[in-house]
Amino acid sequence: MGASELRAEIDRLADAGRFTEAAVALNGLWLQEPTAGSARFLIQRYESWRQSLALRSFRLAVLRSYTVEPLIPLLRAEAFVAGLDLTAHVGEFNVWAQDIYNASSPLYSFEPDAVILALEEPDPSEILGALDFFRRHSAAAVIVHNRAVPARPRRGVFDAQSDASEREAVQALNRRLRETVRDVRGVYVLDYDAVVAAAGAEAWRDARKWVSVRLPMASAQMSRLVGEWMRFVQPLAGKVAKCAVVDLDNTLWGGVIGEDGLDGVKLDDGLPGAFHRELQQALLDLTERGILLAVCSKNNPEEALEALEKHPGMLLRPRHFAAFRINWQEKAQNLEEIAAELNIGVDALAFIDDNPAERQNVRLRLPEATVIELPTDPSGYAAVVRDAPVFQRLQLSEEDSRRGAMYGEQRERKQLEQTCASPEDFLRSLEQEIEIAPLSGMTLARVAQLTQKTNQFNLTTRRYSEAQLEALAAQPGVRVWSLSVRDRFGDNGLTGVAITRQEGHVCEIDTLLLSCRVIGRTVETALLAWLARQAREDGARKLRGLFAPTKKNKPCETFYQDHGFREIERGEAGVLWELDLVADPALEAPSWVQVVAPAPVGD
Repeated sequence: MGASELRAEIDRLADAGRFTEAAVALNGLWLQEPTAGSARFLIQRYESWRQSLALRSFRLAVLRSYTVEPLIPLLRAEAFVAGLDLTAHVGEFNVWAQDIYNASSPLYSFEPDAVILALEEPDPSEILGALDFFRRHSAAAVIVHNRAVPARPRRGVFDAQSDASEREAVQALNRRLRETVRDVRGVYVLDYDAVVAAAGAEAWRDARKWVSVRLPMASAQMSRLVGEWMRFVQPLAGKVAKCAVVDLDNTLWGGVIGEDGLDGVKLDDGLPGAFHRELQQALLDLTERGILLAVCSKNNPEEALEALEKHPGMLLRPRHFAAFRINWQEKAQNLEEIAAELNIGVDALAFIDDNPAERQNVRLRLPEATVIELPTDPSGYAAVVRDAPVFQRLQLSEEDSRRGAMYGEQRERKQLEQTCASPEDFLRSLEQEIEIAPLSGMTLARVAQLTQKTNQFNLTTRRYSEAQLEALAAQPGVRVWSLSVRDRFGDNGLTGVAITRQEGHVCEIDTLLLSCRVIGRTVETALLAWLARQAREDGARKLRGLFAPTKKNKPCETFYQDHGFREIERGEAGVLWELDLVADPALEAPSWVQVVAPAPVGD
């Protein structure tokens, strides 16, 4: 279908109230034609449909020393496709420092979630001073461009012979910049030099555009920088995948196992086998970021598993995958089953399949899942996976590195549960221990990560960056707690967060969330009982908590009601619940959960 026909179809679907299908078609138009005209069309349609779609808002400020305005529509279009309603504020040309140092500037009144410092020649010392002031006035994340190495040094080939190399000087400045901001919470370096190098320095710059409008890149390169911005924006907004679900035939390997047999599968150093091995390496690298892998393939399971187990060219083996669906049923159904097995939302899945028809079917059936658009040539598969914003992480925790092992331990728990006579017997046999601890420098990154990623058991779904959490924890009456869970099978790691805010005799639960790995094991009751005890010791008479419903947090809808809270208010924000700590002091942790925590004390 041509672009004009597709636009007409999009409007027809929207006029019929079929907004999800219209959005899928609109995203398809963007994949087919990612131009400025398509961006305008896409933005107009999404803005008129936003009340009918589940979009997450994000506020981004761009402070710059060059022209960025032509990039903003492309960025907003990319964000809409990713499920983000992005509002942008662009600072005035080359007054970025004044904007930061003026606490009354439009930058601060905009209240951004993140700020991009797009500077042609960033100076580490100047930036550090500005960041120090900014951090005292805002908890927004900051993304700082480094400097591009010059394509043609002033002294030509002599530059490589000189002790005062221009190229080396820029590289040294970039190292200084990275080291300078490393200890500033919520500040990240965007490797602008690498983006330019990937495009080619000669192809990147358009001398006429630089002289005429101070745009440092050719029009054809703007989408590259927008793509790099999205690789930071999506993890900051929590729009990331927890599991990569991959097809087998002509995706994970070359050929069709059912027709070509084990010996005919292409995974050697030739064509196309080398490209499929490169994809496997890219997927294996994802596991080091804590991203799970799963298989979804239309195949005979015996043949497919034999290839995974025995083919000498295979980098990924069965042990690397957390779930398998190798059968002949619809892949959308398989994806739903994989999400249920792993106890994550369908929106946490990223589907990787060489077949365009399968990709489109999943987009229509499961619009909340991410579908990775692979090129027709397998030589590009690995690059697409490596560059995908949903697979990016801005920090990694110990839990991330252990996630694969944790799912192995989870299988052992399920086997134990099947042998127990009752749910209570199972819970007692787990020998669970939870540790509740105040926020610290060691747990800050993981706590922020959980607020950004957790959807199912998350009573308010409030998202916080590291800097925002630090600022929050410093406020009077606010306490930020982490929850870690261990049992006889292993350490689940830091899997829960609670934030309380006490004013007078009322303690309000700002945030209470649990990772999907420990939902349903009554540790949530133990945590709530401890929070009630802490609030009582701090002088509170009432403990209140809001349940703000979303499409994904149905599992905790009755949490407060199930624990003796009564409904006191219902409105657009959700349902407010209250527990009388004087009249109802009986909330206790289950006897089969051992609680290790600091003794509750008042402020």
